[in-house]
Amino acid sequence: MRTAFISDIHANSEALGVVLADIDTQNVDRVVCLGDVVGYGPEPNECVAKIKDRCVTTVIGNHDYAALGRMDTLGFNEYARAAADWTAKVLNQETIAFLESLPLSKMLDDVLLVHASPKDPERWTYVLSYQEAQRQFEAFNARMCFIGHSHLPVVIELNGEQINALEFTEDVPLRLHKDRRYLINVGSVGQPRDRDPRTGYAIYDEETDTVLLRRLEYPLAEVQEKILNAGLAPFLAQRLSDGV
Repeated sequence: MRTAFISDIHANSEALGVVLADIDTQNVDRVVCLGDVVGYGPEPNECVAKIKDRCVTTVIGNHDYAALGRMDTLGFNEYARAAADWTAKVLNQETIAFLESLPLSKMLDDVLLVHASPKDPERWTYVLSYQEAQRQFEAFNARMCFIGHSHLPVVIELNGEQINALEFTEDVPLRLHKDRRYLINVGSVGQPRDRDPRTGYAIYDEETDTVLLRRLEYPLAEVQEKILNAGLAPFLAQRLSDGV
């Protein structure tokens, strides 16, 4: 079984289209979405329709929550808050129904899926330190948990009591170990923040027990133009070029 994990699309239909086309070339058996299908970008309904059509399962993200009015956006920065308000106004009923149906976390076979973190997933905690990773490993029992949220691709390994951040090199399969546990952040389709503007996703191969990071060019200028035409903040267009 080969599973493609995508996350943080953020209403970027151009990036999502390139990723889904690439997945079709990678001998993938199924596609899983780890949330934040909407928010920031100009085409939330189009992206939700693609996710609904292609993904065997999807969990909800904080920007999906915000668009449904399920959370206070005072903790968002001004650009995210304005984009969340805009998104809520343009969602169609089919999109709303789909987002409302999504769980905060889900087990798929023996793998845990969650947008932000397994401990109190509705608090939307970022896993950005070894200390936080330790707290999260203590909160779930599965060998692997796939996450998004920070937009930063990384594999965090728990080997006994030792936590390591492993190099997640593009197009080089990273071999995992059966006696170790993993938090795997698959990066972002629609708004990468590792100073690489290319879209990205990950593939887990169950037979070889490897995880693979894919990074791809996409027509970035097209989505930037759509962001500006929608009346969204110019910063949201510029950050796509900067990869931040």
